[in-house]
Amino acid sequence: MLHGGFSADRRRRFARHLVLPELGPRGQDALRRASLLVVGAGGLGSPALAYLAGAGIGRVSVVDPGTVCLADLHRQILYVQDDVGRGKAEVAAERVRAVDSEVNVRAHADAFRPENGRELARAHDVVLDASDNPATRYLVSDACVLEGRPLVFGAVSRLEGQVARLAGGGAPCYRCLHPEPPPPDSIPSCAEAGVLGPAAGVIGAWMAVEAIRTIAGLGSAAPEGLLHLDLGSWMTQRVRLDRRPGCAVCGEAPTIRELRLEEAACLAGEPYPGTPPAA
Repeated sequence: MLHGGFSADRRRRFARHLVLPELGPRGQDALRRASLLVVGAGGLGSPALAYLAGAGIGRVSVVDPGTVCLADLHRQILYVQDDVGRGKAEVAAERVRAVDSEVNVRAHADAFRPENGRELARAHDVVLDASDNPATRYLVSDACVLEGRPLVFGAVSRLEGQVARLAGGGAPCYRCLHPEPPPPDSIPSCAEAGVLGPAAGVIGAWMAVEAIRTIAGLGSAAPEGLLHLDLGSWMTQRVRLDRRPGCAVCGEAPTIRELRLEEAACLAGEPYPGTPPAA
């Protein structure tokens, strides 16, 4: 074994990481020891998992109740045509293992629910929310606050996307950004609004970078805010986000102490706990 427990084979595999001053052997060892929960293996989860599979993270869990469909293939890069009809979590786990057989990866072909959310968050060091369902976003954020886990959040629609590091370590949560859930039918799914395939790839890759930064302490801490990218106009915008003292889950007098379902946020035609619309 060489350099902090890396074998010669692992050293060759991660050679480009190990020479990075910002990461190096210490950061790579942090990745090896870490566990990551990815909620959603669709348009955002696919590119994120593709990069995270090669990053040397020790344990990865994938939560997604959906199946691969033909309309997914233009942006959900983990899947191929022969995967249509198969469960996304299972296929995603297979693809992670195909990149690195030493990653301990587990597929959860189930939705992130009030009944399992806290346990899932508690069992991992970092949570990556790649869902596209408002109900799931509130559940994941609340679980991370209640369990003290950092959350990497992303969203994409059309040619635009957002990335933020939320929850954990005193950071603001998703409810600080959106205190009240949107009414039904107010947020179009990707099937209704459309999404450019590479736009999902850009946001998903950025989420993977932020997950690695969070685990390995790569570079400076992320700003407490949200980054908005308009890939059609090449415009970026940073939106500062502070913790709200009156936030129901992370504020000074929280009223949410257990996970609950925000039913108003469920999209019409996709009643929870059915398959959330894929990013």
